[in-house]
Amino acid sequence: MLGFGVDRLQADINRLLTSLFHQGVLDEQFLQLQQLQDETSPTFVYDVINIYFDESEKLLRSLRLLLMDREFSDYKKIGLHLNQLVGSSSSIGARRVRNVCVAFRSASELNNRPGCLRGLEIVEHEYHYLKNMMHELFQLEQQRLLAAGVRYPM
Repeated sequence: MLGFGVDRLQADINRLLTSLFHQGVLDEQFLQLQQLQDETSPTFVYDVINIYFDESEKLLRSLRLLLMDREFSDYKKIGLHLNQLVGSSSSIGARRVRNVCVAFRSASELNNRPGCLRGLEIVEHEYHYLKNMMHELFQLEQQRLLAAGVRYPM
């Protein structure tokens, strides 16, 4: 019975990942990140993704504050924040977040405030979708480890 639960949970994990790849939410960089995880660092992917979320939250907050300022005119600052978000999204395999950041950056290069506001909305939407899906993935992984009787500090 124990093995069945582990197998079912692994199948759920595989289905979720397949769906995220099919939707273009993730790319092969995420697989490379997973390959860096082993017994000596069993929470590596979880830790890296959580650092990404912490840093991304700060960048998104800064972008929102910049764009909410009616006197704002420093579009280069928006571009710098977006470059950081593009780089970190690329490093974890967050393909859709990266792609919408690139489109947002195009609006900032044109000093297009309405385009930037719309770009921010889209980036925030994709970011939150990614965050929700990663949360679901990590919950399934934790359940799988518990069903297998493996105990890692979280």
